[in-house]
Amino acid sequence: MRVLVTGAAGFLGSHLVDRLLGEGYTVVGFDNLSTGSPENIAHLANESRFNFLEGDICEPFNPGPVDYVFNFASPASPPKYLELAIETLRAGSVGVENTLEIALSNNAGYLHASTSECYGEPLEHPQREGYWGNVNPVGPRSVYDEAKRYAEALVMAYHRSRGANTHLVRIFNTYGPRLHPEDGRVISNFVAQALANQLLTIYGKGDQTRSFCYVDDLIEGIVRLSRSEEHLPVNIGNPNEFTILECAREVLELTGSKSEFRYLPMPEDDPTRRCPDIAKAKALLGWEPKTNLRQGLIKTIEYFRRKTA
Repeated sequence: MRVLVTGAAGFLGSHLVDRLLGEGYTVVGFDNLSTGSPENIAHLANESRFNFLEGDICEPFNPGPVDYVFNFASPASPPKYLELAIETLRAGSVGVENTLEIALSNNAGYLHASTSECYGEPLEHPQREGYWGNVNPVGPRSVYDEAKRYAEALVMAYHRSRGANTHLVRIFNTYGPRLHPEDGRVISNFVAQALANQLLTIYGKGDQTRSFCYVDDLIEGIVRLSRSEEHLPVNIGNPNEFTILECAREVLELTGSKSEFRYLPMPEDDPTRRCPDIAKAKALLGWEPKTNLRQGLIKTIEYFRRKTA
């Protein structure tokens, strides 16, 4: 099979490219490098089955014939989508429509990378796919949250109205090698700060929770979903819930850092709880994460050590 992966130079996109190449696929990677990094795909420079195209999914483009489209093109870290607010909204609207048209014209399957941010500040815990969410449509984070929510509506419209073979994955907090040190997400912040012996930034009291999924587990779930008959959203994430302080202390222990904590006010609309209900993924895909937080952090810290060396 020949597949298109947009956002191919990003954290998740590059891991997905590696997985697909490892299974014998030919992959066209597409990225405008606004948040992705050429370093993430540099190891594929001599891979004959990988072709990289630099471009913007919001502009019409032709990747050639493809059997499947994985759409991972969007800023995803809070500092980046706040900086690239308009671009984020366009990626989730114009860009998604362009990639859906590519899939439709090729009679190809399509998987869109959505997010747990569709749930907003959840009034239901843990979050299951049938929960409609509690999102501020005009807050700072709305550029990302509402782009992803609109994208889901667009994907389902193409499925229902035009018969597109689509899939929707709602991705929960994911970490692992290739996270950018200045990504702005919890684990990348903590690991980079700990290795540099800087103060670890804690927003609020640190009692808000997250559920951290190691990247290899996430990619396994995504690949299984792409081969399923399920068209409605499916949560892929780790249901083991940790407070931010618990995660910070684990990072300090594993790095041996002497860093202390710096407490800052909570960002506006930052969710206080986040945990997936993965019953649907277990039942439909036979999937659940295998890597616990400590195992995943060890691998992530090793990557950050090599990168900073």
